[in-house]
Amino acid sequence: MPEGLDVALAREEAQREAGTPHLRRALGQRDLVLLFVVAVLNLNTVPPVAAGGPVTVWMWLLALLLFFWPQGLAVIELSDRYPHEGGVYLWTKEIFGDFHGFMSGWCYWTNNIFYIPTLLLYIVGISVFIGGPQLQSLGNDRLFVSITAVSLLVVMTGLNILGLGVGKWVNNLGGIGSVVTAVVLVGLAIAVSQAHGSSLHASDFKISGVDYHLVSSFGVVCFALVGLELASVMGDEIRDPRRTVPGAVVWGGVISGALYVGATIAVLLALPSKDIGAVQGIIEAVTHMANTISIGWLVPPIALLLTLAIAGTTSAWLAGSARIPFVAGLDNYLPAGLGKLHPRFATPYVALIVQGTVSCAVLAMSFMGSTVEQGYKVLLLLAVVLQLIPYLYIFLALMRLAARPDFVRARYSRPVLWAAGISGLAVTAIGVVLAFVPPESGEPAGRFEMKMVGGTLFFLLMAAFFFFVYSRRPSAVRRVRGTAAVQS
Repeated sequence: MPEGLDVALAREEAQREAGTPHLRRALGQRDLVLLFVVAVLNLNTVPPVAAGGPVTVWMWLLALLLFFWPQGLAVIELSDRYPHEGGVYLWTKEIFGDFHGFMSGWCYWTNNIFYIPTLLLYIVGISVFIGGPQLQSLGNDRLFVSITAVSLLVVMTGLNILGLGVGKWVNNLGGIGSVVTAVVLVGLAIAVSQAHGSSLHASDFKISGVDYHLVSSFGVVCFALVGLELASVMGDEIRDPRRTVPGAVVWGGVISGALYVGATIAVLLALPSKDIGAVQGIIEAVTHMANTISIGWLVPPIALLLTLAIAGTTSAWLAGSARIPFVAGLDNYLPAGLGKLHPRFATPYVALIVQGTVSCAVLAMSFMGSTVEQGYKVLLLLAVVLQLIPYLYIFLALMRLAARPDFVRARYSRPVLWAAGISGLAVTAIGVVLAFVPPESGEPAGRFEMKMVGGTLFFLLMAAFFFFVYSRRPSAVRRVRGTAAVQS
């Protein structure tokens, strides 16, 4: 057993015998596969992409080959070398130093401050379909949406404070709901095509030019495919991470990638691209296809399944991202209170509460001068930018490892790490830039750019402020972590 893992296990045993709170290894391989599916397969990202038309299918295939494959390889390689709590924060810190580690972890965390509200908006927008046509108009009522979204966030935060032993069942249920919903969507598309013929033809997939608004969708496609690193953020809460993570990454990646492409084609078969709503596009496609073949009774159950699926996604990202300020609090780069564990449930409850509180504030601000759909799009693209910044570090880390003269192989050879690093870095950089292109039918370009640039700069400058203030405190004591498992 690697020395670093020995240290971690010995520490856990000492904490257990002393009766002090410690992180519990609650996640097995089945839990990880479902966690990856629920984290990666976010069906709420399909409608904004599908609205660009059939050519967006090529975006999925390109991103799967040049971004998703390198991501999976990077997660397997880096989690093997550094298997402990913190994930991308820990990896970047070990390879590039404390400042870059903090910036990477900060962006990973703050991206979810934007992303979690988009998921909550999506849950509310879909859940109104459970009650039938008479309730569907509530999905565009800003007061109803905001109150319901905040209430859901409070409940999910509370469940995760109770621990991953409880929270993982929400995640698992969400993973099952995501798969079933995507399969039903594809099945409906096949049934409608057989009964009435296909509305799509080979010529529809032909790339005839570059649409200024369409290119921003590529950033959303890359963003939709992130999530394989999420479990590693909770590395100290996984049972035998070196054995369970690689297989779970492969299975979770294959399932998610295949269902993304299938769901996009299904939505395009159901609705003209101009009629695909950013928030309710999936359930609108289900409603249209179910009514076409006279099984409209299917809509409420699918709406319920999709609601549970996105609730699981929300819970997974809430739990995972809160581990970043928790670890940074232990490292004294953020207020030490964020590193506290609940005395009974052994969860980072302060970090979870802070995550929920700030997400509530962002949710409220997103409606300022915007409709529900416009607010959703701005939040989504801000989340895209902040989420992809840590991926720049991840792929640079692969290249740094491959470039070392004393390179020691962990999982993959030097050429494989170079190929994955270069491919992933290039695609990630393109995705970040394209996210600043205003989407079609969104907010006016000036207001959109102001929110995007202002929001991004605000959070990056805030990260630098916290790091330099807290790193210079005389009382700051960094943790000694047994993380150099193979090569540091």
